[in-house]
Amino acid sequence: MDFLEMSSEVKNALKNSQPVVALESTIISHGMPYPTNFETALELEKEVRDNGAVPATIAVIGGKVKIGLNESEIEYLAKAKKIMKLSRMDLPYAVSKKLDGATTVAATMICANFGGVKVFATGGVGGVHRGVNETFDISADLVELSKTPILVVSAGVKSILDIPKTLEILETLGVTVVGYKTQDFPSFYSTKSGSRLQMHVDSPYEAAELYKTKKKMGMDGGILVANPISKEHEIPNDVVNNAIEQALKEAKIKKIIGKEVTPFLLSKIVELVPQALEANVHLALSNAALAAKIAKKIEIRS
Repeated sequence: MDFLEMSSEVKNALKNSQPVVALESTIISHGMPYPTNFETALELEKEVRDNGAVPATIAVIGGKVKIGLNESEIEYLAKAKKIMKLSRMDLPYAVSKKLDGATTVAATMICANFGGVKVFATGGVGGVHRGVNETFDISADLVELSKTPILVVSAGVKSILDIPKTLEILETLGVTVVGYKTQDFPSFYSTKSGSRLQMHVDSPYEAAELYKTKKKMGMDGGILVANPISKEHEIPNDVVNNAIEQALKEAKIKKIIGKEVTPFLLSKIVELVPQALEANVHLALSNAALAAKIAKKIEIRS
């Protein structure tokens, strides 16, 4: 794959069957303001290392799919203004045009799979947007979870979404969704969304065994491990929902559509609920730590 560049650290880890955790880059370029985005990206990598795995932050730079960014590349993504937001449909375009792009959940899964990375940590995956009956706005992340064999650790799905409809589509697509030490699907900033889960795992070992069992059975697609934010840092659902409703009204007035909706809503929530930024950082770090522990168990028992 001449479009693929892997850092020597990640390459050596994969060669020696050491645990590796993929990290997305939209959190850097589209998810947080500078310098919080840069600092958080470095903290996420440190969290993965502190829990015994090798971090592989993924992005497209100059048309190259990079698996394992260095610090200067992370800082570039944190500061640059014209970084594409890449999903499955955009990846080949960005590569062919030699552009720079930050990878969403879907694109990170694809690129991680190119390199043989099995586990990916993110904040929250995309899903069915509120008002879908009018917009038909459904994230490509859901379809990708049904196709690509990556275990994804997240704090559920982004709270701006219609969580019940998202879970219905994940079920229809055959995506294995499990709660981590919970049977209540988390709603990003809150530990509970009101939607119950049929399945759960209670340890990194159980999550790793689930991943390996699905692989042995030859079943397509990934696994979503829903890891709730800690109670210490959660924000009540009613507080977040009030901010979301206000942000949605403003987005409609400003005619913000498509890929611009999510970053606009997330930034508006932080504006209306300042503690949301800190909560976002903490849940991402928690997911990175859990992903590293699961990756270790997958490699140890492979």
